Amino acid sequence: MLDLVSSLILCAFVVSVGCAAVLFALLPKRAGNPRLDGHGGIMLGRGVMEVVYRMFDPLVRGLFALRVTPNMVTGFSLVPALVSAVLIAMGHFGLGALLATGSAFCDMIDGMLARQYNSMSKMGELFDAAVDRYVEFLLFAGLAVYFRGSPVAIVLCLATVLGAFMVSYSTAKAEALGVPPPKGAMRRAERAVYVIVGCWLVPLWELVVPGARSFATIAYGRELPVELALVVVAVVANVSAVRRMLRIAELVRAKQGHQKKSPATQGVPGFSGDS
Repeated sequence: MLDLVSSLILCAFVVSVGCAAVLFALLPKRAGNPRLDGHGGIMLGRGVMEVVYRMFDPLVRGLFALRVTPNMVTGFSLVPALVSAVLIAMGHFGLGALLATGSAFCDMIDGMLARQYNSMSKMGELFDAAVDRYVEFLLFAGLAVYFRGSPVAIVLCLATVLGAFMVSYSTAKAEALGVPPPKGAMRRAERAVYVIVGCWLVPLWELVVPGARSFATIAYGRELPVELALVVVAVVANVSAVRRMLRIAELVRAKQGHQKKSPATQGVPGFSGDS
C-alpha cells in the first residue's frame, strides 16, 4: 500500500510540474539557466528542467538563509539513495522511486546553492561528481539484487551499468584529450529519470497485472515497467557511448592535423604534432 501511495505522490508531482509549466508560460520570460546548457533529453527536456529549477528556487533560498552549504546537501543525497537501493532490492519500487527522486533533487539543489553562495570550487565539483557516481551505482545495485534470480535481468542491469560508465568516461576522456565533449543521449540525469520512472510505474502496473509472472526467467508481471526502462537505458546509453567515442576520435584527428599544419610547429626539430 505504501508503494502505491508513493507512486501517487510522484504522479501528483508530475501534475504539479505540468501546471507550473503552464503558469510560467503565462508570466514574462526570463533568461534560461546556463547550467542546463547541453543537458536534457527526450524524457527530460530542457523546458521541464527549467520549470523544476524555478519550482525549487524558494526552497534553495530558504536553505541559503539557514546557512546550509552545498556540500551538506551533496553528502546528504547519499542517505535517501542508500535507503532507496535497499527498498528496491526488497521489491518496494514505489517508495524506492520516491526516495531516489529526493536524492536526485539533492544533486540539483547543491548546484543551485553553490551559485547562491557564489562558491563554485574545483573541490566542490570533485565531491559532487564522486557522490553522483555512488548515488547512481546504488540505484543500479538495488535493481541487480532484486533481479538476482533472473540471469537475463542481471545481464540487463550490467549492460545498463556499462552504458552509464562509458557515457561518463567518454566525457572525461574528451576533456583529458583537450577536445570538446560531444553531446549525446543518456547523460546521468536522463538515465536516472528513465530508471526512476520505471520503478515509479511498478505499483501502478501491478494494479493492471497483479502478482509476479515470468517466462524463461524473464519477468513480465509487476516488474515490466522497470525492465523496459533498463532496456531503453542499456541500449541507448551504449549506442550513445560508441557514437561519442567515434566523435572524439574525429576531433582528436582534426586537432592533430591542425597542429601538424600550424606554422608555429613547422621546422621545429623533434616536434611531430602528436600527443
